[in-house]
Amino acid sequence: MRILIIGAAGDIGRAACAELAPRHDILRAGRSGGDIRVDMADRASIAAMYDQAGPLDAVVVTAGEVHFAPLQDFTPDTFMLGLRQKVMGQVNTVLEGLDRLRDGGSFTLTSGVLDRDPIRMGTGAATANGALAGLVTGAAIELPRGLRINVVSPGLLDVSVPRYGAWFPGHDPVPSDRVGRAYAKSVEGAITGQVIIVS
Repeated sequence: MRILIIGAAGDIGRAACAELAPRHDILRAGRSGGDIRVDMADRASIAAMYDQAGPLDAVVVTAGEVHFAPLQDFTPDTFMLGLRQKVMGQVNTVLEGLDRLRDGGSFTLTSGVLDRDPIRMGTGAATANGALAGLVTGAAIELPRGLRINVVSPGLLDVSVPRYGAWFPGHDPVPSDRVGRAYAKSVEGAITGQVIIVS
């Protein structure tokens, strides 16, 4: 398969690439590196990414910024960061890709643990994750041409602990290879409309 992985340089993106690259043709996209540059907050940039990528069998999104802060410090603008980047970036990737993926292709999005196992300062991420779960549930029954859609929801990755572990007290890190296999389950399997939890 020809697979586009957006956010391939991040911890989750690298896990997805490590699992899928031995068996598939991988195109890597990112804001500052990769085969293709894309700004997830800009739908025109997403459309240009698809134009550059050409025919695809699957799209995996592992990118999306959110704001972390105490709830009382949030403003509408800081809340919108996660909604614009993590939610609408992935929504627009699906909308722009509907007519571009080959028949039977798939979208695999990425959420995270915080809507089901919250941490302090994580309300923005929890909100974005919940929205993505709703997206795949609703979109799965309407996708044309046998297209599929799922969202992978990993816990804190083991490789991310040095940077983010202090924010996740008591959370058991998940092995990166298990996270990678969740993307294989979505891309290579037959399920659709599912939240694939890796905990």
